[in-house]
Amino acid sequence: MGKLFSSSSRSRGVVLHKTTAHRQSTTNKGNDWRPLRLDKRLVIITFAFVMTGLVFTYSSSAFSSAAFFKRQLIFDILGLIVAAILTQTYDRIQQSKWCKPIYLMYITWFFLVWVLFTRTQANVHRWIDFGFFKLQPSEIAKVTLVIYIAHYLESVAGRLERNVKLLFKPMLVAGITLGLILAERDFGTPFLMGIVFVCMMLVAGMRFLHLVVPAVILSPLIIHQLFFVGYRRDRIFSFLNPFATEGSTGYQLVQSFLAVGSGGWFGKGLGNSELKLEYLPAAHTDFIFSVMCEEFGLFRIALILFGFCWLLVRGISLAGVAKTHFRSLVIFGLTITICLQAFFNMAMAIGLMPTKGIALPFFSYGGSSVIMTLVMMGIILNLAAVDSAQNNLREDVTSYRNRNK
Repeated sequence: MGKLFSSSSRSRGVVLHKTTAHRQSTTNKGNDWRPLRLDKRLVIITFAFVMTGLVFTYSSSAFSSAAFFKRQLIFDILGLIVAAILTQTYDRIQQSKWCKPIYLMYITWFFLVWVLFTRTQANVHRWIDFGFFKLQPSEIAKVTLVIYIAHYLESVAGRLERNVKLLFKPMLVAGITLGLILAERDFGTPFLMGIVFVCMMLVAGMRFLHLVVPAVILSPLIIHQLFFVGYRRDRIFSFLNPFATEGSTGYQLVQSFLAVGSGGWFGKGLGNSELKLEYLPAAHTDFIFSVMCEEFGLFRIALILFGFCWLLVRGISLAGVAKTHFRSLVIFGLTITICLQAFFNMAMAIGLMPTKGIALPFFSYGGSSVIMTLVMMGIILNLAAVDSAQNNLREDVTSYRNRNK
């Protein structure tokens, strides 16, 4: 995997971060504050995904009631409000002494420990029930872990390749975080964030050979979780031959196949899904993509896939031109978190991966997932725009060609 940063930028990353932070603090004082000009294409794709997600939340759950749609609408509104605030303020918030990345990790660990002592829901410990809202701490961890790793890697910029000891601290923090999530009986999120962690380390300069020892150490744990935990082992065997177990563990995947296949090229039309009528479990959450395929068909669902591919390419390109390590790594980390999760969910629905409780970002019903996905987009938009504001650029923030020259 190629590095996002040139060798010259690695040597001056920390100093540049401090100087730009100081420049921002001085230009934002007084009455000359102006809103940051956001990347219009990212804003458009965000709103398009949110609106489409609302439509399919209603379509996939309306056979029982409109309650899911109403709650999802509230979650989307709250998420958009928070995202809008972050697009203009995150660069200043992250410089506050009260928002140090390690403090964010302490708060995350607190919630991840708390959830282990809550009552089980669907035989797992994943949600803290506040009555009016169920908080899923693992969704918070996706954001805070990326921010912490980016902050740490900036502090050791240019030294990571030569000093293997520098890998210990981020691996310890990531290990604690992912271990607590695994204790919730959630393997999908640690698997996803483990890939994100490795990608961030590689683009920051870690050699691939540095992964050998941690991989050897973790391999027995991974093998145990996959093949010696009963329900996970059953899912793997069902994935390999779902029709042999369609009356038990393979039921979800078989119903998903039927939904995806029956959509054909052009779909049955919006609202006309038949498999959502209590045949396909979790139709409005984990398997909403199957309903989308049934109603939209292959041609139109390709637009959704293209949207996530475009978001991935756009995010990586923005990370590549950001002027500090921190901004580059946060944009990169959050972008691949969103897109990899989307690709995992879609792969699960069409049988390319074992079934797992991984939501489709922007689309699947769920308060924590929707809000934290929009928080990620707010942070990405802010960090992509802040360099232009500091340099008093007059052109639209999407004109990045000469920013690093």
